[in-house]
Amino acid sequence: MNSQVAALQSMDDDDGIKTATKHFQTAAGIFNHIKVSVYSAAEGTPDMHLECLAAFSSLMLAQAQESCLRKTRKDKMKDGIISKVALSASELYQEAAEALSPSSVKSMLPKDWIPTVLGKQYYMHAISEYHQALVCRASASYGPEVGRLRHASDLLSEVERKGGQYIDTKDFAARVSQELKAVKKDNDFIYHDIVPSVDQLSRPGTAQLAKFRGISTPLSTESTDLFTLLVPLSVHNATVAYDNRKAEIVNREVGKLREATQVMNGALVSLNLPASIEDLKGDGVPQSVLEKSQKIKQKGGVEVIDKLLQELPELLQRNRDILVEAIRQLDEEGRTDDQMKEKFKEKWTRTPSNKLTNALREEANKYKSIVDNAVRADHVVKDKYNENRRSMEILSKDEVEIAASLPSASGASALQGSPVVQELRQLMRDVDEIKTVREVLENEIKSATVDIKMKFLEALAADGAITDEDVISNSNIDDMYRSLIQQVQENVRKQETVLAKIQDADSRFCLAKQTNAGGEHRAEMLKNLATAFDIYMELTSNLHEGTKFYNDLTQILVKFQSKVVDLCFARNTEKEDMLKDITQSLAHQPPAGAPSAPTHHDTAASTGQRVPPARPPPPQAPPQQAASAPQQPPPPTAAALPPQAVPGGYPVQPGSAPQYQPMPSYAPGYGGAPMAMPAPMPAYNQNTYPQQGYPQQGYGQQPPYGYQQPPAQGYPGQAPPQQGYPTPPQGYPQQPQYNPYGQQPPR
Repeated sequence: MNSQVAALQSMDDDDGIKTATKHFQTAAGIFNHIKVSVYSAAEGTPDMHLECLAAFSSLMLAQAQESCLRKTRKDKMKDGIISKVALSASELYQEAAEALSPSSVKSMLPKDWIPTVLGKQYYMHAISEYHQALVCRASASYGPEVGRLRHASDLLSEVERKGGQYIDTKDFAARVSQELKAVKKDNDFIYHDIVPSVDQLSRPGTAQLAKFRGISTPLSTESTDLFTLLVPLSVHNATVAYDNRKAEIVNREVGKLREATQVMNGALVSLNLPASIEDLKGDGVPQSVLEKSQKIKQKGGVEVIDKLLQELPELLQRNRDILVEAIRQLDEEGRTDDQMKEKFKEKWTRTPSNKLTNALREEANKYKSIVDNAVRADHVVKDKYNENRRSMEILSKDEVEIAASLPSASGASALQGSPVVQELRQLMRDVDEIKTVREVLENEIKSATVDIKMKFLEALAADGAITDEDVISNSNIDDMYRSLIQQVQENVRKQETVLAKIQDADSRFCLAKQTNAGGEHRAEMLKNLATAFDIYMELTSNLHEGTKFYNDLTQILVKFQSKVVDLCFARNTEKEDMLKDITQSLAHQPPAGAPSAPTHHDTAASTGQRVPPARPPPPQAPPQQAASAPQQPPPPTAAALPPQAVPGGYPVQPGSAPQYQPMPSYAPGYGGAPMAMPAPMPAYNQNTYPQQGYPQQGYGQQPPYGYQQPPAQGYPGQAPPQQGYPTPPQGYPQQPQYNPYGQQPPR
């Protein structure tokens, strides 16, 4: 932060240069302090390692030295001093460049940092050589002057090579080049002084002005150490209990003083004092009334009360909205929890909402009662203001308008020097003294304090626990408030004595004063003004306290609402997780057993097997012989050898192509292409009915076109088919143009 503040300073004025130098030195000191004192305790992030801290510290110090160089050049100091300061800056930049070179540091830096630091190293050296050349010029050493200007020119060239894009040296390089050209010409033609090489030039010396600024705590006088408030929990609880006892004592004693003041003001108003002894002439404004009017004007008059009363509804509504929203969220959360409980029954096992939010609902009810009490107090304040508003408006006017508002009456000027009037005036001074002492006492009671935390810490260190908190608290409260409580009691007793004397003197004054109807009306008006003044002071105090109360209550309710929001969010997250778990458990439950099938359902249907249709009856033919078992046909001759049947039911032609694959639409056991027939037979399931269950019959003759006809299959005892239209062996007629085995018949 200090380096950023320093970098933002303007280098064109002294204040900016001084501020930049101070902040650069402070930054260097902080980095060095962390490296020396803090790093050994615990290692931090990579930028807080020793190498980085050392590099940053060197860089900040070099920039501080550069700021000092700017100051010396701006103030036009001697060239020898400027040269030394510049050479110190060059050396500091060289140290910073070396510290920034390690890979562990270089990898975290912007790519322009190291070129800039290297360029400034050569630039500061060039400035040093230039001003040292001016020193040589002043001493008429022309050869060394040429050598130093030449060296400065070489250094500026190195600046262009190292970091020319980041450092602007054009003007300074042009000046050095111009002066080098001129002095070299003079030396070549006039002086002929020997120009030494760079190695032969003497070192001008250094003057390091930038130093590490030490770290002082606190860093700022306006800073507050937050850890000073951090105490053990037992000490904190004891301190809270002490503050509650102290607040109770303060409220009690201040309440006594304010109650006594109200009693005294009421008694004086009822006696019309001190206005009655000040208004003996009956044609002017009493001095006490003018003083009251001046105080009301200083506080802003009735406009202040009007403004405060207009702000109260807005503050009240804001607090109500926060409280209502918090209660609504609690109700919505409870309603959602009840719905989930009703839906999932015993599976909804989390804590019920009414048990979990009981404390929050009690707190909400407490705040609701506080708001309701504040509303009633606001109505009382408004009623008092409306009753005394006219008198307050009169006191808010100037003296002429107040005098015109008061009715005139015949005076009692003869009583000006009477003893009873003098006694009443002295008693009024006593009343003012009592009020003044009362204000001082109230301030002292409110501001009295003691370092109770230290006492509790001492007790905790001595005993290991705070077991006598009440004893420590009561002892300190008694020591602190004993004398103040006695002064309050004495002040109240003095008021009682003075009021008794005032009533006695006022009775004698009324007997001595000649009164009339106008005088009574004027006295009543003065009483109203005195009452309005007391009510005005009371209402302004109450309204300011009410405004503060509502603002403080807003902060408390916002914290309460935050707790409610956090609870509702946590409960909603818990609800979603439980719903997910319940859904997954339901999905992974084993399926319920299937119901038993009705009696009219077929067993085969229940097992998923397809039942084939009924077998058709065999064709009717004259029986040749009765046979109870299938007859095997005689072995065929070699000329008419039937094809062999394969397990699939298709015959294989000897010497033919590979086995023919049946088309999907044909039933197993049948060959040939489909064609029209009078009564097509249904297909049979080869898995249910074996294809080789019936004997094959041969006919002993070659089929047409030179290939062997597969034997016909039929039932036992079936006669051979007629020769006219031969019966197909598998139930379908053989089409002569179609070869089921994929070969052309021989011609």
